[in-house]
Amino acid sequence: IYTKFQDFLKQNGIKEIEAVGQDFNTDLHEAITKIPAPTKELAGKIVDVVQKGYYLNDKVIRFAKVVIGE
Repeated sequence: IYTKFQDFLKQNGIKEIEAVGQDFNTDLHEAITKIPAPTKELAGKIVDVVQKGYYLNDKVIRFAKVVIGE
């Protein structure tokens, strides 16, 4: 059922925002908290997603709520 629902969303133009490992972008992400980065490469990048964000036809309909490494 979950897979069918995901396929239905994709057919109607809804896509998930990829976040983990990406640079923080205020146009796509909402920072919930900052934690010490597990590695130096993840400093200033997203280390976890608390709530997924979504696009509707390339427009953000829900920002991804994320945790940033510092």
